[in-house]
Amino acid sequence: MALAIRRYNDILCATKWFIRRDCRVFSTLPETVEQYPKPQVVKEQRSSRIRANASNPKLAYRQIYPEFLPDPNPKWRNSLREKLERADMLKRRSQIDIPEFYVGSILAVTVADPHAQGKVTKFVGICIERKGCGLRAEFTLRNVVDHQGVEVRYDLYDPTVQKIQVLRLEKRLDDKLFYLRDALPEYSTFAFDMDPEILPEGTPVPVNAVQVILKPRPWLERWERQELKGVANIEEHLKEKDRVRRELRATPWEKYDLMKTYRKTIPVEDQNKIWAEVNSQLEQLQLTRKKMSRKRIFNTPKVQLG
Repeated sequence: MALAIRRYNDILCATKWFIRRDCRVFSTLPETVEQYPKPQVVKEQRSSRIRANASNPKLAYRQIYPEFLPDPNPKWRNSLREKLERADMLKRRSQIDIPEFYVGSILAVTVADPHAQGKVTKFVGICIERKGCGLRAEFTLRNVVDHQGVEVRYDLYDPTVQKIQVLRLEKRLDDKLFYLRDALPEYSTFAFDMDPEILPEGTPVPVNAVQVILKPRPWLERWERQELKGVANIEEHLKEKDRVRRELRATPWEKYDLMKTYRKTIPVEDQNKIWAEVNSQLEQLQLTRKKMSRKRIFNTPKVQLG
């Protein structure tokens, strides 16, 4: 009797399952479990948020004014000190014109020097490094003078700096150009009486894709272990053991390390707060700089009588 009841229950469950399946097949309504529109809405919101961040003009300031962003290391963060430094930097920019430049640009810097003959010294060179945050921002210029490489490091907001002039505004393929120390001197030689090259207003900053040629070894650093795009002949000076050691010490997974990238950057929310604080004053300084440049361009020389 119990066996018959069990068989009857199995048959009853099977019929219920078939009936439910037939009703699901012939039904025109979608199932409640399969909700496809929700993931699409989330993706659209994320993509629109990314487009909004990319189209935000204030975020472009982090390339023009990188020193306004604080140090990403939390050990060196201090909101009060950072705010006071930004105020001092804006005040300094109102007294001296600090133009837009990048690593690879050619600059002419005039500094007050009490020991010089005219109380000022001028140095022309290519920018091989730009680093630092706040008032500690600095850049390094390199030039070859009398067959000797000379490098001068300047503090960007040093009160002794009287003038910073961009002779050629351009970028390079690498973030640092330290390999110019081991390159041929022709890549680091610039005349002190070089005329400035003025770009038309609104044109993007050009990227100089030149690849330098290194001198034979020994080198100051192991350039073969660095992913350099601006060097042409590294492989010519390497031996088989150098290539093996390079492969053993290579870390290709670091570019996929999201936490390492996060630790080296400032969140977008903090950047928006900083740019909202200094945006109006930076725009005003840009307008005054454009007016002064127009006056210099359209200023006609006076006719001398006699």
